[in-house]
Amino acid sequence: MKIISVFNNKGGVGKSTLCFHLACALNEMGKKVLLLDLDPQCNLTICGMKEEQLHAIWEEEEPFIDDYESAWKSDKLVEKVLESPRSIHFLLKATEEGVNELENYPNPIKLYDNLDLIPGRLSIHQYENKIAERWSSVYQGDNLGIRTITNIRRICEKYNEINKYDYILIDTSPSLGVLNKVIISTVDGFFIPTQPDMFSLYGIRNIGTSLVLWQKEFNVIYTLLSEDKRNKFPQKFVQFIGYTLYNARVYTNGNNEYDLAKAHYAYAQRIPSVINEYIKSENRIESDNLEKPIGGKAVMHSHNTFPSMAQALKCPMWLVPEKYAWCVQNDQEYLEEIKLEVNRGHNGSLRATKDKYVSFAKEFIERVDCLE
Repeated sequence: MKIISVFNNKGGVGKSTLCFHLACALNEMGKKVLLLDLDPQCNLTICGMKEEQLHAIWEEEEPFIDDYESAWKSDKLVEKVLESPRSIHFLLKATEEGVNELENYPNPIKLYDNLDLIPGRLSIHQYENKIAERWSSVYQGDNLGIRTITNIRRICEKYNEINKYDYILIDTSPSLGVLNKVIISTVDGFFIPTQPDMFSLYGIRNIGTSLVLWQKEFNVIYTLLSEDKRNKFPQKFVQFIGYTLYNARVYTNGNNEYDLAKAHYAYAQRIPSVINEYIKSENRIESDNLEKPIGGKAVMHSHNTFPSMAQALKCPMWLVPEKYAWCVQNDQEYLEEIKLEVNRGHNGSLRATKDKYVSFAKEFIERVDCLE
């Protein structure tokens, strides 16, 4: 099992959409995947489940988020909260409060046969505040501080023990704050969804600069810890597995390998050099293809309104025709609520997205296999 984060310092690049569709493509290939939503905006969660279902989860665990220890004293609350899936903040709450961890972990949400989800929660900033508060104590080897820093990875490993995943994919916010410092520094690898523009170039620069600083901090921590405490962290610092050009506008008259407008292609050509300059070689996998976007052009170009259709129907784009037809027969009320009508003329193009994402997923697997 490998834990991979999808990360960019710039928002609006389609990060959550890409993460969800990658997971669905891996599911189609028979790989077992867990999605973990650590972006407070919860866009990945909303790709896979209805807002009403998420609201019910949040409402049931609200007493534990407000006053964790008091809520555990109510047998009625405990029985109800552990019998159904919970948000990532709920799973982290024991560490946040400094009390004993759960003995039994609730099942994740099953989206498909091989694809599970641990939903996000807007209140995750409370855990980020606790990381910041306890950060300095980690240098003294404080057990609670170390537990706070390593608990996201520990939860991933715990669910892997139960369900035996091939990949765990973590969606993150665009921040370079302490929560993402902990996430990125304790996963196995990460990739950056980009667009061919100036902002993505600066995003890569910011990430590379932050990685250098984060690694220095963790290396200092490691020198101060006993071997037992050091083993709670990954043995190797995170490695960069590549980038994607995603949601870019196709320009068939561009006369270049990516079918981009001239200005966009110029930015796309600069991405490899920015990566080489700002992301150190020791933090990159060894691959001859690292200067090329993962999957090439497979998922590079915009799908226009297709992603919004998929999000509305809580499925990948290639399943929209079937999901829409099912709703027409069985859930007209929901279609009226979301104000969605799918033109049957788009069905072929929607279904064709499956091959594109499977192609992307195959190269993703090749990159992950390069992780040491």
